[in-house]
Amino acid sequence: MLGLFGLLGLFWIIIIGALIALFIFWVMMIVDVAQRKFPEPNQQLIWILVVVLAGYIGAIIYYFVIKRKDQLKNTTRKSRRK
Repeated sequence: MLGLFGLLGLFWIIIIGALIALFIFWVMMIVDVAQRKFPEPNQQLIWILVVVLAGYIGAIIYYFVIKRKDQLKNTTRKSRRK
């Protein structure tokens, strides 16, 4: 049995682990925006501002709008080549 304090400790470990994972994800998205070649230079500036100023929410939006779409496009190209 963990008891009340042990259960609270486990809860905080899970919360801190999730926050660390979100921070790493946020940094990865900032790096991706900075390295990606966009069709227009203004798009890169806008996405950097979105990810930096909106934090985790901005990183999640960027992931689904740009990065995920790009990954799906590359996967489709690879499957056509085979």
